[in-house]
Amino acid sequence: MDTKESFFIDNSYDAVVIGAGHAGCEAALALSGNGYRTLLLTLNLESVAFLACNPSIGGTAKGHLVREIDAIGGMQGITADKTLLSLRMLNRGGGAAVHSLRGQVDKNAYHSLMKKTVENADNLFLKQGEAIAVLSENGKAAGVRTALGVEYRAKAVVVATGVYLNSKVLIGDWQEERGPSGFLSAKRLSGSLKDLGFSIRRFKTGTPARIDKRSIDLSKFEVQRGEADIYPFSFMSDSVNYDAVPCYLGYTNQRTHEVILKNIKRSAMYSGNITGTGARYCPSIEDKIVRFADKDRHQLFLEPEGADTNEIYVQGVSTSLPVDVQQQLLQSISGLENVRIMRDAYAIEYDCIDSRALDRSLMSKDIEGLFFAGQINGTSGYEEAAAQGLMAGINAALLLRGEPPYVLRRDEAYIGVLIDDLVTKGTNEPYRMMTGRAEYRLTLRQDNADLRLTAGAARCGLVSNARRERFDRKYGDYMRAKAQLNTVYPPAALQTLFAECGEALPKTGLTLASVIKRGNITARDAARFLGCFQGLLSDALLALETELKYEGYLKRQALQIEKARKMEQTSIPDGFDYSKLKGLRIEARQKLSAIRPSSVGQAARISGVNPADIAVLLLSL
Repeated sequence: MDTKESFFIDNSYDAVVIGAGHAGCEAALALSGNGYRTLLLTLNLESVAFLACNPSIGGTAKGHLVREIDAIGGMQGITADKTLLSLRMLNRGGGAAVHSLRGQVDKNAYHSLMKKTVENADNLFLKQGEAIAVLSENGKAAGVRTALGVEYRAKAVVVATGVYLNSKVLIGDWQEERGPSGFLSAKRLSGSLKDLGFSIRRFKTGTPARIDKRSIDLSKFEVQRGEADIYPFSFMSDSVNYDAVPCYLGYTNQRTHEVILKNIKRSAMYSGNITGTGARYCPSIEDKIVRFADKDRHQLFLEPEGADTNEIYVQGVSTSLPVDVQQQLLQSISGLENVRIMRDAYAIEYDCIDSRALDRSLMSKDIEGLFFAGQINGTSGYEEAAAQGLMAGINAALLLRGEPPYVLRRDEAYIGVLIDDLVTKGTNEPYRMMTGRAEYRLTLRQDNADLRLTAGAARCGLVSNARRERFDRKYGDYMRAKAQLNTVYPPAALQTLFAECGEALPKTGLTLASVIKRGNITARDAARFLGCFQGLLSDALLALETELKYEGYLKRQALQIEKARKMEQTSIPDGFDYSKLKGLRIEARQKLSAIRPSSVGQAARISGVNPADIAVLLLSL
């Protein structure tokens, strides 16, 4: 235990959550929702659930995470639905597996609503303060010490510090130790984590300039409007309801690229001032110009920060170039010739840990009761953070209750893929969720997140009676619709439907299932022309329709899942001594000893462990 004196010891809490960003809020609400007195510490009350970068929720694969968070009882989806400015479904050109919701939200409204949710939650206490040390006793978490010398004693601690941990903002040659948007930096906690044995890494992210809407010639941009006939993020929201505020599409040009290349050495990234590793899938504009020199233009989007402000976020033009160059490059873009910058773009470096130090509950392997969630685990994005925060909070509550952790497998949820990747493979750069990371993505769709997760999540304490009633209604309607699929319709009954949908009329009768499997016919079309599915929920019909259209692929995937599940069910005893396994390569022995996988399936996913090593391990077990 850290033995420095404190001014005051507070024993009134069961758990402490450090950081009130997207991970911290979900973790604290999960703990307090399970009846545990929880302290939520934040550097600044104005930064609760702050959208430090893009004021949007969802996106490719991220939309899946939000729907899964909601299905388990988290708050991100509900909050997004209530603060929407615009909502779209991405990847409509692809199959159902890659369809992803992305919503533009009101930055201030989102923060205010989540802060209100946290402030009014039973058993949850929000407090401004800087945590400088995590306390431990006899290999167990014991609480947190603040900069003011207060010790908050607790048996569970969740560290969710986001990009604030030892953060530094860089613009050209200028740099300052602070957090995003002028907030404070948490400067002393990294040392405590290092003393506890955690490996500290340095990552980097960035954000574009915010510009004054009045200085933009919007007629030179392509309007991007939201959609109305679309389902919301939360299964608890009845429908999408927002006053649409459009976004706008534009492009950089050769002149923009010349400005950047001429001043490339003045960028904090290219001058050597930045030491942290940046996100591969969210590069700065200068990085795009250098890496993709053959491209004569790059997309950018003008996205509103809120309904009550003129600030516009310039998506796609993240940079750490000095302010004079930022002005030049933006003014080179058609429609931004007279642009006025309200907030300068910047890069930000911050500390994070090697996530392989955690087990699949997101708890430290060496310190019981100490959990980590969000960007401190090496991820990027609000959605990845919220998913981890929810799971860390749930598992901290289950630990306090003396129950086994709630761990989602890779075949159960994108959340399972995210956490398994982090604790098994680790990451050497900011990790971003993508549909390509999920090998069973056709099974793990947005539309069926509640059918996959809500019933099983009931033991986690966050599935309210209202949510359970909604789930039961949808599942019941899904089963009632399924019971009608063997109904046979003669060609005469199908004539109008097939003509309307552009399908060739069959010569013989078809079952309802065969009708819906036709490429141009939806379950809604069948209900409208055939009189089936009356009174049943549209989202239940959507889930059933998708399963019918992809039936063959889903059956094949189910066999793959069953095969993989057998490997997952072959557990490895805690404390297994890999050094005694003859025939195991040195690299595999070192990797297995360090990561300590809980199953053979997890062991097989560790980088540096090959099939021959797994064969040796299986033989031993």
